[in-house]
Amino acid sequence: MASLLGISGSLRGASLNTKLVHEAGRLFGADPFTLADLTIPLYNGDVEEAQGIPASVQALADQIAAADAVVISTPEYNKAPPGVLKNALDWVSRTEGKVWKDKPVALISATAGRSGGERAQSALRLMMVPFDAHVLNGPEVLVGGAHNEFNDDGHLTGEAYIKFLTQLMERLKAAT
Repeated sequence: MASLLGISGSLRGASLNTKLVHEAGRLFGADPFTLADLTIPLYNGDVEEAQGIPASVQALADQIAAADAVVISTPEYNKAPPGVLKNALDWVSRTEGKVWKDKPVALISATAGRSGGERAQSALRLMMVPFDAHVLNGPEVLVGGAHNEFNDDGHLTGEAYIKFLTQLMERLKAAT
């Protein structure tokens, strides 16, 4: 069994992207599945210089390094990934080692709008380029109108979304 780290770009307790990343973990069959905590300080070079890497950032970098694969679920805020996700990427880039190098990564998204986060995923893909991660090209999982796509247990209900997420998780597992 392979370990999977899930990263949700939303901090909300009832986040649709957190539900989606949990679904990805379930369909991946991760052993174990870990959900990253992005409650970290805003990047500030002065803080880094004076205090070093915050423990919460180092914990995230260590989780990335230890995982066999990573799945990132991003909301789309104003046509882009949220700042919390970019902040996490910026901080992790400041840690020792190249935790993302050759790491199999799948990108997924859930949004209230119809596009399902297509622009956010595209922007996130560009943000991952400097890390030299192995970001899978598809199938794309773009859950539009996401508030209508999960049941009370947090599971996806749309057959097409389940099919594409299952295929993506199979490809991610094969890449580990």
